[in-house]
Amino acid sequence: MDTSQHSLGALFDQLGLPSGKAEIDRFVAGHRLALGQALPDAPFWNAAQSAFLRDALQQDSDWTEEADELAVLLSK
Repeated sequence: MDTSQHSLGALFDQLGLPSGKAEIDRFVAGHRLALGQALPDAPFWNAAQSAFLRDALQQDSDWTEEADELAVLLSK
């Protein structure tokens, strides 16, 4: 069982991205989802990041809530 704490910062760690608040804010400010675009389909992910996000959302994994949160942030 995965007992690690899941947060937006931890999701960024899983994606291999800088995970501090300032780095997350910069990422969100510099990236947007196109209208109707699914989070894993965004062009700024590499193949591994896209696959991780797709699996998290399709399998309703422990990361689903954080992935949904990121999608909302990138859609504003």
